[in-house]
Amino acid sequence: MDLDPRRLRILRAVALRGGVTDAARLLNLTASAVSQQLMQLEIEAEVSLINRNQRRVTLTAAGEMLALRAERIEQELAEARRELTALSNRVSGSVGFMGFETAIRFLVVPILPLLAKTHPDLHVHIMEETDPARVIRELRTGGADLVITEREIHSPEPSYGDLVVHPLLEDEYRVIVPGSWAPVPTSIRDLEDAPWIVGPLEISSGQAFKYLREKMSFTPDCVHVIVEFTTMISLVAAGQGVALVPRLALVGAEAQDIAVTPIAVNLSRRFCLVYRQPRFGPEPKITTVIAAIDEMARTRGFAPVRNPG
Repeated sequence: MDLDPRRLRILRAVALRGGVTDAARLLNLTASAVSQQLMQLEIEAEVSLINRNQRRVTLTAAGEMLALRAERIEQELAEARRELTALSNRVSGSVGFMGFETAIRFLVVPILPLLAKTHPDLHVHIMEETDPARVIRELRTGGADLVITEREIHSPEPSYGDLVVHPLLEDEYRVIVPGSWAPVPTSIRDLEDAPWIVGPLEISSGQAFKYLREKMSFTPDCVHVIVEFTTMISLVAAGQGVALVPRLALVGAEAQDIAVTPIAVNLSRRFCLVYRQPRFGPEPKITTVIAAIDEMARTRGFAPVRNPG
């Protein structure tokens, strides 16, 4: 029997994504095309690979075995790409990057023209996502190759299992107020009766504000709940309240009518880059993008994380 390795890749995608439709989305194919390729693979293998009598697509024992072999083939191809890069000294390939707005805007977008000059055959494709669980799922199931995560420093460190974690930076929070306020507040106590613009609890900025509120034992008047820091800063500049924002989000905000207070809140969020690693080690395209992001973080004035715990 002859097995087409391209069809094995499709079977692997179905196994990773848990269904034909999601696998088709990952592979930029139609669901019909994926189903046809799977049927052809079954003809080649002379055995059923998909359980079709269930609502959710699952693999037969033979299908699981072939999907595992397909994963090993992908590992070998990754090693072949590494060896070719070593011989040619030319990094190439596609890197699917997933992360949140401030990281993409200030750390990833600026490296794209630099990479285009130094590594013209390397292409970074960006997908914005705020849900941490979805980011990791996409990484595990092939929807992304490299992701950036964030967590409020006082929250527990998540477990990523067999994924590789590269600590990137710690981004300290600042309290900002409208630029028209004078004098600029010097204590959180000065802001107990102020209107606050906060992040939702399910993201790190919301967790940081929750920690500050509990530590300082005050009940703020939360007038706006905002996900993106650009919108939050704009509301502060419009005199609509005060906010707790990270230092990175303030890059380029000097022209807006805000004032950064000297209030020390001792809060920060930690950024990490997370990726899958073949058994032979990380692919050159991944390490190249990581190195560029590391350098951009240093350019922004962020020191490397010394204690990743």
